[in-house]
Amino acid sequence: MTTSQPMQGNSTSTVLGRRLGGELTKLRTAAGLTQTHAAKVLTGSTTKVAKMEGGWVPMRDPDIRALCELYGLSDPAAVGGLLELARIDRERRKAKGWWNEAAFTGTMKEYVPLESAATAIKAWQVSFIPGLLQTVGYARSLRRVTVPEEHPDRTEEFAASRAARQRRLSEDSPLSLWAIIPEAALRIPGAEPEVASEQLSSLLDWGERPNVTIQVLPFSAGLAASLTGSFNVLSFAEPGAMDVVYMELPLSEMWVEGGDGAAQHAKLFDETARIALPEAESRTFIRALIKKL
Repeated sequence: MTTSQPMQGNSTSTVLGRRLGGELTKLRTAAGLTQTHAAKVLTGSTTKVAKMEGGWVPMRDPDIRALCELYGLSDPAAVGGLLELARIDRERRKAKGWWNEAAFTGTMKEYVPLESAATAIKAWQVSFIPGLLQTVGYARSLRRVTVPEEHPDRTEEFAASRAARQRRLSEDSPLSLWAIIPEAALRIPGAEPEVASEQLSSLLDWGERPNVTIQVLPFSAGLAASLTGSFNVLSFAEPGAMDVVYMELPLSEMWVEGGDGAAQHAKLFDETARIALPEAESRTFIRALIKKL
């Protein structure tokens, strides 16, 4: 688990690199082997192995295969999952996209490229409309409230970045998004009626797409364990195989990279989905809110 994007000289420890390194470390430990054993099979140094396990360097397929053989991992699907994660990590490290020029800070500098690479995201946002579904007007209003001292140009840049991120939902191979939104977030307290109406109508439009699922968690559902905090579960391969979780805390952000931690958040999301309104009823609920504006 980490709260930032670690730096070591000119090297960066990436989320996917750490996720992959963690899996290899777990396999090595289970096999009762040391980094010295791993270094020997790679004809390298223990420093190289340490950097691989810490996510500091991109991993080569031959190295991963050699380590899997050493650790006794022969399942083709499991090995393939590690190789796929390594491929995505290598692509993310060298990728150039619109986000390179955007004024992202902290973990968002790593989150947005990961969002671009993900195949599926489960989004649970306690207080606001999920970022991928925000209209420009809503994003602009939200930024003015959360960062009131910010220069207007930065606010506009933030709003524009929201729109740029949404392109992943309408590409030829679109991102699969499953969002659960609590009633409190949908009521958008303090927003201008036109901003709220546009945002709610936009949710209805996005929900028409086969790759977007939107559910509402109404007040009538009662208390839910997930109400303690917002999080996104990002998937990059088969569901659950290589998930990472991005958590939003009141004053910081955090990554959950361990397999068990990611699985627990995915389970929490699924439990929330079970008590939320089904898609059709959620659409009816949102339409009713629009009529009251």
